[in-house]
Amino acid sequence: MNQPANSPDLQKAGFEDHVASRETTAASQVRSSMTVPPDLVVGLLGSADENLRALERSLSADLHVRGNTVTLSGEAADVAMAERVISELIAIVAGGQTLSADAVRHSIGMVAGADNESPAEVLTLDILSRRGKTIRPKTLNQKRYVDAIDAHTIVFGIGPAGTGKTYLAMAKAVNALQTKQVTRIILTRPAVEAGERLGFLPGTLTEKIDPYLRPLYDALHDMMDPTAIPNLLASGVIEVAPLAFMRGRSLNDAFIILDEAQNTTAEQMKMFLTRLGFGSKIVVTGDITQVDLPGGARSGLRAAMDVLDGIDDIHFSELTSADVVRHRLVSEIVDAYAKAEQQPGLMNRSQRRSTRR
Repeated sequence: MNQPANSPDLQKAGFEDHVASRETTAASQVRSSMTVPPDLVVGLLGSADENLRALERSLSADLHVRGNTVTLSGEAADVAMAERVISELIAIVAGGQTLSADAVRHSIGMVAGADNESPAEVLTLDILSRRGKTIRPKTLNQKRYVDAIDAHTIVFGIGPAGTGKTYLAMAKAVNALQTKQVTRIILTRPAVEAGERLGFLPGTLTEKIDPYLRPLYDALHDMMDPTAIPNLLASGVIEVAPLAFMRGRSLNDAFIILDEAQNTTAEQMKMFLTRLGFGSKIVVTGDITQVDLPGGARSGLRAAMDVLDGIDDIHFSELTSADVVRHRLVSEIVDAYAKAEQQPGLMNRSQRRSTRR
């Protein structure tokens, strides 16, 4: 539950002096002063006041900082929202988390939304920690996605590039292995581009398909001790394999991730989902705007969205450009392409490739 800046719980946390005073300066204008604990000021404002500038750009209320006092002025509703945003950000910094300009923007989006969610609760949810680095959701939809993985047996994470859908799923898989919820992790992707040209690529079968699986290995190295990974792969505790290798198997006590699922056919998706065994969990990730299937074939991910909708214990989590956690421009690029692709006659990627052959 969200709390106002002067709630009892925040008072216990030492935030009772956030809103030191509020006065009416005109018919609809108010001014408010917030006192920030001195040891949290730098964390709140950011390096070279980066976070402060993000607040100034995104909030309608005027901000002025002097020492550890933040003065807000403007319309009453705008000032009230700014008070809540700053209180939430102080709570995040007080919890020991480094605040970034992106976190500021995502927090403002949460406070401004209709869901009444607390950014401090969303952004301080720890999924996995290694060598001082902690993986956490960075947006409300990412938290809902992570919560859905906990609550459901099969979860589809659908969204554009950079929304963390695969990375968060992998973090949950590693956490499940470390806490002995499962005995193995299986990571798979369709090697669409390999297809009919596979025989022309140099090297062994493993060397041919390795480029398509490399992103999964990279994420794995971010989350585990690199020296332990070869042994885990050799023993089968972690398996990274192309989707075709899943056929005919029953996967028990495993956390299974299918990445780039938009490049499966409907038959491949059915084959994969029916590998589910006892004590296992499946996460399917993909971006339905990035289909590489030849000949304009229908994506198995899109088919699954239609066929499986409404089945108990299967959940669809949709992420948007607002959940992109890469460079700010990535979100704008995603939106620009989405708008362009709505134009009549615009071909998808596989169609464009076929016209060039």
